[in-house]
Amino acid sequence: MIKTIHAIEGLSQWVGKAFGWCILILTLSVSYEVFVRYVLNSPTVWAFDMMVQMYGALFLMAGAYALAQDAHVRGDVVYRLFSVRWQARIDFVLYILFFFPGMFALFWYGWEIASDSWRYKEVSWNSPARIQIYFFKTLIPIAGALLMLQGAAEMMRCWLAMRSGEWLARIDDVRETEDMLMHMQEDHPEIYGNADETRDITK
Repeated sequence: MIKTIHAIEGLSQWVGKAFGWCILILTLSVSYEVFVRYVLNSPTVWAFDMMVQMYGALFLMAGAYALAQDAHVRGDVVYRLFSVRWQARIDFVLYILFFFPGMFALFWYGWEIASDSWRYKEVSWNSPARIQIYFFKTLIPIAGALLMLQGAAEMMRCWLAMRSGEWLARIDDVRETEDMLMHMQEDHPEIYGNADETRDITK
């Protein structure tokens, strides 16, 4: 089960990092448009479409990556007070009641939207360039499928936590900035020196 969890997690991370390059394309497109519009007084026809499509692709395909990294925003003030086993039970039930119905709807209706878009070779109605958008709409059901796959891995993680009382470590855990700054000295003693020595000096 652990190998399966890590395999799914690895796939989600690979897809998320691959589509992370959309940020670079998006940034370059915006920068280019600003330069040619305000410096050369020659706005482009394609830049707006490029920005919208890249943002949409990034938003869709980053969902499974955020879930795999446990990087999504949650209001868990009370949740943190529970034991690991109770946290796992709560997550397990909520995945069944809310997560999977929502992600299945995203996949099912996304498939219908993408199919219709391909059938009519849909183009953007509000784009001067009239770009083809059925390629990008294909990402909707793909994102739903990836999220359901990662959700299955999260449920397996909950199952293991209910049995062992500990959360399975992720392949690449995300650390909050505050935590990184607080433990920077412990993580890099060769740069910042030994933490115990620093405490002795400050006494």
